[in-house]
Amino acid sequence: MYTHTSLLYLGVCGCCGALRPRYKRLVDNIFPEDPEDGLVKSNMEKLTFYALSAPEKLDRIGAYLSERLSRDVARHRYGYVCIAMEALDQLLMACHCQSINLFVESFLKMVRKLLESDKPSLQILGTNSFVKFANIEEDTPSYHRSYDFFVSRFSEMCHSSYEDPDIRTNIRMAGIRGLQGVVRKTVNDELQANIWDPQHMDKIVPSLLFNLQSEEGTESRSPSPLQASEKEKESPVELTERCFRELLGRAAFGNIKSAVTPVLMHLDNHSLWEGKTFAVRCFKIIMYSIQSQHSHLVIQQLLGHLDANSKNSATVRAGIVEVLLEAAAIAASGSVGPTVLEVFNTLVKQLRLSVDYELTGSYDGSTNIGTKIIKAHEERQLQEAVIRTIGSFANTLPTYQRSEVMLFIMGKIPVPGVSLTLPSSDSGPEVTRMIQIMLLKSLVQVTGFQTTNMLTALPSSFLEPLLSFSLTEDPEIRLLVLEILLSLIDRHENRPKFSRISIVSDISVLKLKLDKCSRQDNLFMKKHGQQLYRHIYLNCKEETSAQEHYETLFALLGLLSVELANEEVVVDLIRLALALQDLALCTDEPLPTYNRCAVHALAAAYLNLICQLTTVPAFCQHIHEVIEVRRKEKPYLLPEDVFTQKSKLPSSLDKIDADVLFLQSKITEVLGGSGYNTERLGTPYVPQYTDEDRLSKRKSIGETISIQMDVESRNSPEKKERTPAEEITFETLKNAIVDSVGMEEQERERRRQVVEKFQKAPFEEIAAHCGARATMLQSKLNQIFEITIRPPPSPSGTISSGYGQTQSRSVPIYEMKFPDLCVY
Repeated sequence: MYTHTSLLYLGVCGCCGALRPRYKRLVDNIFPEDPEDGLVKSNMEKLTFYALSAPEKLDRIGAYLSERLSRDVARHRYGYVCIAMEALDQLLMACHCQSINLFVESFLKMVRKLLESDKPSLQILGTNSFVKFANIEEDTPSYHRSYDFFVSRFSEMCHSSYEDPDIRTNIRMAGIRGLQGVVRKTVNDELQANIWDPQHMDKIVPSLLFNLQSEEGTESRSPSPLQASEKEKESPVELTERCFRELLGRAAFGNIKSAVTPVLMHLDNHSLWEGKTFAVRCFKIIMYSIQSQHSHLVIQQLLGHLDANSKNSATVRAGIVEVLLEAAAIAASGSVGPTVLEVFNTLVKQLRLSVDYELTGSYDGSTNIGTKIIKAHEERQLQEAVIRTIGSFANTLPTYQRSEVMLFIMGKIPVPGVSLTLPSSDSGPEVTRMIQIMLLKSLVQVTGFQTTNMLTALPSSFLEPLLSFSLTEDPEIRLLVLEILLSLIDRHENRPKFSRISIVSDISVLKLKLDKCSRQDNLFMKKHGQQLYRHIYLNCKEETSAQEHYETLFALLGLLSVELANEEVVVDLIRLALALQDLALCTDEPLPTYNRCAVHALAAAYLNLICQLTTVPAFCQHIHEVIEVRRKEKPYLLPEDVFTQKSKLPSSLDKIDADVLFLQSKITEVLGGSGYNTERLGTPYVPQYTDEDRLSKRKSIGETISIQMDVESRNSPEKKERTPAEEITFETLKNAIVDSVGMEEQERERRRQVVEKFQKAPFEEIAAHCGARATMLQSKLNQIFEITIRPPPSPSGTISSGYGQTQSRSVPIYEMKFPDLCVY
């Protein structure tokens, strides 16, 4: 009995092989005497069969294999380590029972042991086993498993700096595959640790970007996740890109920010915005990989990041803007999101800030020695990038949203004397001018779309302030306004055919696309035609106009003729052309000789175009006869001689014969025979002058807008229609003529005196005048308060003093003093 007990004890302790547990004997049998012989396959099959037959033993098998592996690692018996991992892999692939969770814990413990080793071969071995495990879909969930260690370790392997470049590459690729395995295992399992938490994404994303950056020459070739071949898997960059795409493709609506934020931080920390190439490549991958309906979230994050870097260097901001440009081009139509105007608000804000930085020389409006040095050329590059980005965003929008954006940007253009919402309190005229130019250039980008209804494309709320800018003395601003008008009016791509002013003998070679004028077009011209004519006329009066201005005006006249012209419009345009000829002949206008010749040439080129469009032979004959006479006698009145690099112009245009001029009487006669309105044709065109135009020099755009809106509101057809009809007699007409002339002269003189006083009077005099008005108003108010403000009457009506005298209750209870700023 004693002997039997001793033997049993020794068997339990492992001294007797026949009494060892069967799973241990099966595990021991898979290891050969020489590890180079590899796994004993026949014994491995027995172990697998046993595990499948007795799944409750699976956790013990895993624990024992883990124990042996730990011992072999400690003894540097790496051959047996490889055999143990191979056996674990096979058991993991074969067994899918409820007890698998306990076995997985032992498996992950062994993988962790290998990853903690300093040997690259063991790290790669552990990674490969983990990747195989990650591809297994488990039947039962696990509530307590953690992958924090694996995220940290695989991220560390992605940054490996091993001396041997080949081994370093293998370690980094193993780390990338490990991260890919962690994402696959956890991203769709709500019971696992949330891989989108910042603590994980701040490790995963920078590790991927680090490897993606190691070969910047490789471009993203496909908008969809790559289906790479085995050769491509050998490249760390391709493997990284595939892993990054897979991560982004699995991101839901609420996870986009978690995935993009580490990208922005990585580009900030490593100064990668300035190079632009890598940043653009990263966001190309992002935009192509995420779901299309989530694109606007990425764009909003980029806009927020741009705002956060408002005082960073221009190269950094330009890099972010370039990325926005590429992102907008990739985004599907309408994917800018519900806050469309916020996008343009941010871009316009950056544009204005950049202009302010360029002209003030600092980010805070001061010139302290400690401020950053601002390079003007870098700021200009940024401004051009912002303008291109505004156009790129606009191209993704439907037409109705573009109209809203146009109005929005127009409202942001600063107007001196009307709205001073500039970024710096010390903004001067040059800052205002530059911001106006940049925002008008942005409008040129936005207006590049075709519309069927001109009333919606050019509403009064947009057209009136736009045309007011054409009255400025700055030639660049006037040219931009004309370009905006051309892009909106040109609906059939006729603009390139009017690119230069010339006398075309047969306009059929231009291949103009003509379409019948619609009812909406007729309404538009009836409402806004006179405004357009007036501004064309006033632009021709500007002494600072150059060749590009006249070419653009010719294109505008041509587009009005082919896009929006009915019979009435044609008559008005002919009258306008003849009025331009009279303008060039008028000696009262201080126009240089070049401008006079240019206006003559412009009128000739346009009349040559319109006569062929009307197809009236007698009209065409008269125009061509005058042009031929000019070619022989006065070639400097034709565009071919005026708009050349070496134009030969006379010193003055004092005397011009009638045979080189287009005669209004002759044109009226020939067009009247074809059914045109001879009464209207015979009336010379006179633009509707405003008080602002009568002043010798325009002081500000603010005066232009305020006066123009006042006059146009009085002369608008809508207001005339609302005015009730009154009985008109001879006496009424006589009194109106006499009174109106005198009243207009008095009102004009009063306005002139007021304007002159506030422009030339010293500040003290203006302040004294305002103070006198305030004092007079205060005295009047005191009198009113004394009359109206009284206390409640007493029963006796009076109050007796101690000496028997009565006191009156007419004294006011309080006095109200008004500040000077409240007095108008």
